[in-house]
Amino acid sequence: MRVLITGAKGFVGPYVSEALYSVCGRDIAVVASSKDGGPHPVFGQIEELDVTDKAAVQGAVVRHRPTHVVHLAAVAALGAARADPENTWRIHVQGALNVAHAILEKAPECWLIHVGSGLVYGESAKTGLPLDESTLLAPIDDYAVTKAAADLALGALSRHGLKCIRLRPFNHTGPGQTEAFAVPAFAMQIARIEAGLAPPVIRVGNLDAERDFLDARDVANAYARVVLSSSDLAPNTIFNVASGISWRMGDILERLLAQSSVKITTEQDLLRLRPSDLPRIVGDATSAREQLGWAPIHRFEATLDAVLNDCRARVTQA
Repeated sequence: MRVLITGAKGFVGPYVSEALYSVCGRDIAVVASSKDGGPHPVFGQIEELDVTDKAAVQGAVVRHRPTHVVHLAAVAALGAARADPENTWRIHVQGALNVAHAILEKAPECWLIHVGSGLVYGESAKTGLPLDESTLLAPIDDYAVTKAAADLALGALSRHGLKCIRLRPFNHTGPGQTEAFAVPAFAMQIARIEAGLAPPVIRVGNLDAERDFLDARDVANAYARVVLSSSDLAPNTIFNVASGISWRMGDILERLLAQSSVKITTEQDLLRLRPSDLPRIVGDATSAREQLGWAPIHRFEATLDAVLNDCRARVTQA
């Protein structure tokens, strides 16, 4: 197997590389690419590849002849997606289509593993029930709308011969994630307070929202299992990647605060409140369990501890 990863320089990329070797064996060849290439502590070297450049994507597919492409390239954070919608559409939709058409034209036997998002279900989550792959897509923001558009476009291309598996991961975190996401945002504030670099007050958004969280290692393991099992899967199969457990954001913060010896208070920050927040989003990953033999194995409490310790180390090294 020869796997080309797009967006490899992002948070999840190194976890996916490790999972591929663990699940598929050391004989697998992994080619890492990202819009910003160069040296990398995990990959050694990352090839420069802008997925919005159609010619460059075709060239990469011709050059590497991958058996699988794990398409991670994306605008990762909701805030960044909202700040520049045009760029988000270009990367999420046109980038995905560039990869898909390059595969169809230059390497039609290659599998495309497209990493979308559980947020595509949007308003369908208002039922409060676990969301499975048959749930109506009803996205409510620029990030989710563009992810849904790419998801649907690739589904249509599967009818024309594209060997594509569509993944819809729910929230995930782990060491290395940026402060644009809630868990490391909490943890970095605690780490700075502990280091005496900030007053003992954490500014928070909606703490009553409930979200389905996973450890990034479990998410990457699911992606790797799709690569390993692709020959046994039907093209256009969709998998949710979810724990099936909802965590209240306030409980996550309390867990992190309990690990600190410093007395810290919380204060609501209006800038962190999202008007489109859905009360509860939880996924149903029964299909992944049954068809991939996948299930999360990392306790989320331990993941939170690891994120906090990582943030402490980053503050110390700054």
